[in-house]
Amino acid sequence: MKRFEAGKYLDLFRRELLERVIPFWLEHSLDRECGGYFTCLDRDGRVYDTTKFMWLQSRQVWMLSRLYNSLDKNEVWLDAARLGFEFIRKYGRDQSSGRVYFSLARDGRPLSIQRKIFAEVFYVMALNEYSRAAGDREINKEAVEIFEKVIKWAADPAALGRPLLEGQRPSSSLAVPMSILWMAEQLGRGGDEKAFQPFIDNSIKGILLHLKSEKKIVLENVAPDGSLLDGTNGRLINPGHAIEAGWFVLEEARKTGDREVKEKALKMIEWSLEKGWDKEYGGIFYFLDAEDFPSPHLEWFMKLWWPHCEAAYATLLAFRETGDKHFAALFQKVADYAFSRFSDPLYGEWFGYLDRHGMPTHTLKGGAYKGFFHVPRFLLLSIKLLEEIA
Repeated sequence: MKRFEAGKYLDLFRRELLERVIPFWLEHSLDRECGGYFTCLDRDGRVYDTTKFMWLQSRQVWMLSRLYNSLDKNEVWLDAARLGFEFIRKYGRDQSSGRVYFSLARDGRPLSIQRKIFAEVFYVMALNEYSRAAGDREINKEAVEIFEKVIKWAADPAALGRPLLEGQRPSSSLAVPMSILWMAEQLGRGGDEKAFQPFIDNSIKGILLHLKSEKKIVLENVAPDGSLLDGTNGRLINPGHAIEAGWFVLEEARKTGDREVKEKALKMIEWSLEKGWDKEYGGIFYFLDAEDFPSPHLEWFMKLWWPHCEAAYATLLAFRETGDKHFAALFQKVADYAFSRFSDPLYGEWFGYLDRHGMPTHTLKGGAYKGFFHVPRFLLLSIKLLEEIA
């Protein structure tokens, strides 16, 4: 392994975040006329669709607020966070059901609502983090109220319009305990840790049900008791998602000192990266079949920005927690690939979608699923770790 140069990566990540990623979004995404953010941005920042997707609106509020709270009390960042907060607070929820919309027109009129919990998850995160940035604890009351609703909806999908049909077997998606863990950790910051710790503990148990040590894999879907499901859905592996779940759990083990949970989290990260890494062309596959059958996802071989962000931070965290040079080598492999392939040297920010060979398939920097979140979160969290290591 080449020598780990923490200082080199620290300088690189700071420049990328402060000079190329944040400026791109501040220049192109702020809708000063109607409020909120444009997220459908082409390579040079031009807006190609004015639809506003609530989970991306909320993610951007959270990210700007977290930057303000943990990196620099930059009033420009707080002002941009306020722009999004006021928009989502005014237009984001259906008043009759309390649900958070999935998408809105530019002026805030509702377009669609999903039968999932994730728009609510990021709304909770946005309100809680912004409440700290703005110094207004009253805002957090709504975040806690929605969190309680999400817990009920997650336990009973029929309440979201997804009843369990006769031929279906009950299943657990990795995304659900991950989301609850992240919300509970967020809401527990600032003195409320004990109130939300049971949700964190239960979510970790739910996540670890997806870890199959005998096969060294993490499955995206299992039965509620952790047993295997039939068919392609039961064999689905999303390496980036499993790695992200791994670092969520590792962060909690870092706080509690639970060695058993820590070891399982490290295995989730290491095994998922080993399984997901394309040994011929480099990069992390999007989807895989646990038994190597054909994937039903036609984009399975593509390389997406966010799994590489999650893997880079996860391996850096694993190195910080273990001192194992193996994880340092993995971090360097992922980070070097990501910066050489995704980072746009001309306009800043990152491309989102590459083919198997590592060439961009789309010029966009944002859309319905890519916004101001995975890249800046990875950079911010990594900067904090690298400051400890350097």
